[in-house]
Order: sequence, then structure tokens, then C-alpha cells
Amino acid sequence: MIYLDYAAHCPVEKEVLDVYYQASLKYFANPNAMHTLGLQAQEKIDQTTKEIAKKLNVLPEEIIYTSGASEANNLAIKGTLERYKHRGKHILISALEHNSILSSATKMQEYGFEVEIIPINKDGRVDLERLVSLIRKDTILVSVCGVDSELGIRQPIEEIAAILKNYPYCFFHCDASQAIGKVSIDFSNVDLVTIAPHKFYGLLSTGLLIKKKRVGLKSQIDGGKSTTTFRSGTPDLCAILSINKALEIALINQDERVKHVRKLNQLLRTQLSQYKEVMINSTDYSIDHVLNISLMNIKATDFVRMLDQHQVYLSSKTSCCPTQTPSKMVYALTQDRKRSLSSFRISLSHLTSEDEIKEFLTIFDQCYKECL
Repeated sequence: MIYLDYAAHCPVEKEVLDVYYQASLKYFANPNAMHTLGLQAQEKIDQTTKEIAKKLNVLPEEIIYTSGASEANNLAIKGTLERYKHRGKHILISALEHNSILSSATKMQEYGFEVEIIPINKDGRVDLERLVSLIRKDTILVSVCGVDSELGIRQPIEEIAAILKNYPYCFFHCDASQAIGKVSIDFSNVDLVTIAPHKFYGLLSTGLLIKKKRVGLKSQIDGGKSTTTFRSGTPDLCAILSINKALEIALINQDERVKHVRKLNQLLRTQLSQYKEVMINSTDYSIDHVLNISLMNIKATDFVRMLDQHQVYLSSKTSCCPTQTPSKMVYALTQDRKRSLSSFRISLSHLTSEDEIKEFLTIFDQCYKECL
């Protein structure tokens, strides 16, 4: 078996599972309960939140725990727009956003909000000049992902944040789901940041939304007491502890892991570039963990199915998209429908070995020849 779909989901670190398991045995009381066991659980949450905040260079009260990145993105988009609708109804998002961003923004159009797409340059990064030209007096939110899920392009988040500092009534949201543990980004001037632990070997159904103090939100889940007024629900201490451990491991080992992945990426680029029908879509700004290619005149879904028969597992595009449609991200970059229909993503990890890549290349060659 060769697994090359780490951008979709990662296996859980054993240490993360151990932390979750041990916490579920020790801290089983409801953190909202006023008895001793409940207070102990609440104290542990407060302590762990401070540790997570320190790792992310934010304040503990700026952390909102969610069920994952999709909920965090929905809360960031809908919550901000609903809270500040008196200021304006204009939102800008990049052409490379995850469906949870696009769908949230589209949903808000039903309530009179206007959504515009920020164009990208040939290198796949947001066109900063066009961004500035698109900002209006009634623009209240800009959302640009740190790294997109299909092409792996690292966006100039720090530069965008610097631009938006000149627009005090416009907030900046960044979906950093694909960035944490892979690339360093300075989020100090970003108002809202989405984080997905299962993308860096944490647990599914856990997530974070960093919301800076100056930003207000309209809650999307109402109910009982939680760790914040912006998202109700019984606090999940075990999940919070698991997030802290996954984040710790990812950040400590980031440089070493990136170095390993870079070597694998270079091997893939060198070998795949030799094929006449292969076009590499990932740009110079793509992180090493993602290599997106198109097989011209070969349907991506058919080729991925062939690889699957050889126990090679990867995706034609991000898992949240319909399988028979073109990759909207590749199309945004290339403006080529045929190329976007024939694209697929190879996503790597520090767990990927060089022998696996060599075996993949052998299988790729076999499948490629069968398709011609």
C-alpha cells in the first residue's frame, strides 16, 4: 500500500491518541459542573488553552474550539458578516478557497451580501494590486487561505495583512488548515484563523478558530455554557488536550519533516517531468507537501482508479468536491478546462519513504503506458 493523500487526512500520532485516552479516564466529569471533578476538568482546559495560545502566539481568550475546519470557516464567514452587516455587505475571497468558505459566502448572498473573487497571478498567488482595487468602503471581510488544498500554493498572507491594516473596518480571515506543521506564516495581523488538527496528525472532529479581541462574531451554535460565548456546547477536554499535543509535535518537528518531504517532491518533479503528457500545475510557491499534475488526454478519475487497483491511494482533487467535475483550483490557475479535468494531487508526508515514491513511479509508468 502507498498512501499519497495526506492533504485529505493524516493518520493520528500515537502520542495524541494516548493523551486523549488517558484524559478520558481521568477527566470524565463535565467541565461546566460545579463539583470538584468538574472544576478540575475546567482548570485543565484553562491551563491547556494557555499552552495552545502560547504556541500560536495569541491570547487564550482568542481561541474558539470547534468540531473542525468547516465549522470554524462557517463561523468566521457567517459570524463576521452577520455581526457587521450594518457596516457593509461586501466580501472578497480568493479563487482557491475550500468549499466551506465558498459555500458559506454563497449562502450569505441570500441575505443580500455581495461576494467577489480575488484573481490570482500566473504563479497562483493572489494579485495584490487587484485586491486593493476591489476593496470598497462597504467591504467588511477578506478571506484568503494560507495554503490551498489542491495546488499547495502558499499565499502572501503577511503582505495581505499589511495592506488590510489600512482598512480598519475590513477584517481578514485565513484558512490555515493546510499550513500548520508545513510552512511558517505570521498571523499576528490576521483577524481570524482556521486550524484543522487532523491535517497535522491530530484527531478528526476537532478544530480551532482564532478570533482576535477586536473582532466580534454572531454565534452560529447557540445553547449552553462553553469555553467562549461565540460557540456553545459542552467543552471537550480530551479533544482540547489532543489538539495541544498534535500542535506541539507538528511545530517541534516541522523543519526536519519539511526537509524530508522536499527531497521526495524533487524526485517526483524530476521523474514526472520526463513524460510528454504530464503537466505540473503546482508552482514555485507551492509547498513541498503537494504536487499537482495533469495528464493531458487522460481523465484524472480513470487514472486514479487504475492506481487504486495497484494499492496506490491519492485524489484527483480535494475530497469535498464532486468527483466528475473539473478542479476549480486548477482551472483558476490555468484557465484550461481540459487540464483541470485531467489533474490530480499527490500529497506527501514525513511518513512517506523514498522507496514508496520509487515504487509509485514504477506503477505510474505502467499505468501511463496502458492509457496511451
